[in-house]
Amino acid sequence: MATDPSSVPDFDNLPAVEGHPQGCAWGVFDKDGKKDHYGTLNFLTPEIVAAAAKEVKDGVSISLNWPLNGIKFPFPHRKAPVHKPISLREAGMEVDGFDDELEINTQFSSQWDSLCHVVLPSGETYNGFKPSVELLQTTSTEGNDLPTLDHWHSPGKGCLVARGVLIDFKRYVEETTGKTYDSLDGHRITVEDIEAVAKHQGVEIKPGDVLIVRTGYTEFLENPTPEGFAKMATMSLSGVHGTAETARWFWNKRIAAVASDAHAFEALPPLKENGEAGAVSDLVLHKWFLTYFGLPIGELWDLKALGEYAKQKGKYSFLLTSVPLNHPGLVASPPNAVALF
Repeated sequence: MATDPSSVPDFDNLPAVEGHPQGCAWGVFDKDGKKDHYGTLNFLTPEIVAAAAKEVKDGVSISLNWPLNGIKFPFPHRKAPVHKPISLREAGMEVDGFDDELEINTQFSSQWDSLCHVVLPSGETYNGFKPSVELLQTTSTEGNDLPTLDHWHSPGKGCLVARGVLIDFKRYVEETTGKTYDSLDGHRITVEDIEAVAKHQGVEIKPGDVLIVRTGYTEFLENPTPEGFAKMATMSLSGVHGTAETARWFWNKRIAAVASDAHAFEALPPLKENGEAGAVSDLVLHKWFLTYFGLPIGELWDLKALGEYAKQKGKYSFLLTSVPLNHPGLVASPPNAVALF
């Protein structure tokens, strides 16, 4: 069953979880003695989903899925897709035609991070689950007791249907300053920035929303330049400012999920508490969102056409649907996301 967002305590009033910071939401969505696998997707009550459906007025749908091979240059730690067309006749079938095979790293292009993507030093992830390579190799969702994406397909869930809200930070900066915005300048988008953009766009952020932030990063990746590569080498990439205060704001707004065209949703490099640049292990919002809240993060989404249509119509809210791949134990997946106006 879904959870009325108003029934959940604010960040500072969440029940204490021993060994973890204030704001850890483990146990909040548990029901009937069963540990929850869905996190903040529980905010998507039938009433909230039905209200989201009323966003559709124009009969227009926009894909938010970047090509699986969108990155055209070698990228560290993530293998590029390999597509293999297969002749049916050469495969031994008495018919002309084709099949194909596709090998992908689910983090290479548009994706959802599941709640198993990041683990604490204790080995725990959301709600105290402890994933391992062996457990993630499960062959059925029924036998899978980890908060992976296949559970989105479980009976009564129906994947993700929600009200999406676009925060077009790139367009906002360019319209309000007259300057060209560069996603490689490492701007840290604060919650005050998000609120200012929402006010500028005339959109209200509501409980159960999926908040989507456009920085323009995938647009650079599609048309990279030597100057851009030089900036990219510093790994100073724009994104949402990764602090505990940012996390508190997102929880208190009862956001169901977040997504962006940025590489990590949050700005890179992450900052340590002393203000020094940190490593990937210091990502703040990944730890808070995925691990402590159970809030899915989408990255590298294709938001250019969405931004153009939203600007044209003066409407930055829409019906969002997303159906990740249905395979037991998936840590990440292409989102198969569509915005409907």
